[in-house]
Amino acid sequence: MPKVSSVIVPYAAYLRVYEPLAAFPDDERAHWTRYARRPDRPSYQDELRRSLADLLPTPPVAVPVHESADAFVTEVDGVVCVCPWRTRLRGWQALGEVAEDFPEPVLDALIPPVVRRQSAQDYERWLERNPDARPWIRTATWQVPINWFALVSDAEREYDEGGDGEAAAAPVLRYRTPMVQARRRVARGLRALREAVDEGPLIDGLVDVGRWLEEFHPRSLVELDYGGLVHALPAGELEADHSAADVAEGIEALRHGDGVAAGAAYGRLVERWRAVRDRRSAN
Repeated sequence: MPKVSSVIVPYAAYLRVYEPLAAFPDDERAHWTRYARRPDRPSYQDELRRSLADLLPTPPVAVPVHESADAFVTEVDGVVCVCPWRTRLRGWQALGEVAEDFPEPVLDALIPPVVRRQSAQDYERWLERNPDARPWIRTATWQVPINWFALVSDAEREYDEGGDGEAAAAPVLRYRTPMVQARRRVARGLRALREAVDEGPLIDGLVDVGRWLEEFHPRSLVELDYGGLVHALPAGELEADHSAADVAEGIEALRHGDGVAAGAAYGRLVERWRAVRDRRSAN
């Protein structure tokens, strides 16, 4: 499959759910079974490059005209699991949220109001026919949301520093956990937070991600992938990044009423991600 560009897109991290083939309807299962055998499956960078290329024409293509037939594929205990891209659905959802990230004049210059209105109308009509639709992938730019780290443990951390040279593989930092573990950690985290603090963004975010996880097969795999953010973190800091351990330590401290230890864990998270946020501001 041809690539739009070789340029690395550095700003996105991902939370993905891989479902076993048995979770899909017969016709879709047949498609993914064939797809999983392909040796030339595209990467997350290919998806991002295509999306960015769609913004170059005049007027820009804010949301793909057709839904993607691509997916990420992995194997869990001998069972093939897939994570459909659903780029069109995610594009519609992202377009509805983009107003929070840009002043209106900037947004109008990037994606004209007429394009946004047409996309919103298309989405409304599509939702009438697909009221239960949900994405298998969540994306965050220039950060990994704290509530994502609550789903995983430091023992599940996978780090590969990549290699040297022009054709070397990029670094990889990700966590993978069974769905049952992710759901259990959400429940434990919510209990600790609700007993220690008032309602707030952290609790709301954990409730939201917990409800999303409930939509999937119980034998699914949950993956937190730093994606292109590995290129935004300063050299040396990526290997030392154990943010999931800090979140787990903070939640455990709250369970025991130790506000000092919880504050220290949160402080380490803030300090670690400051460099990434600074690069976001610079862009």
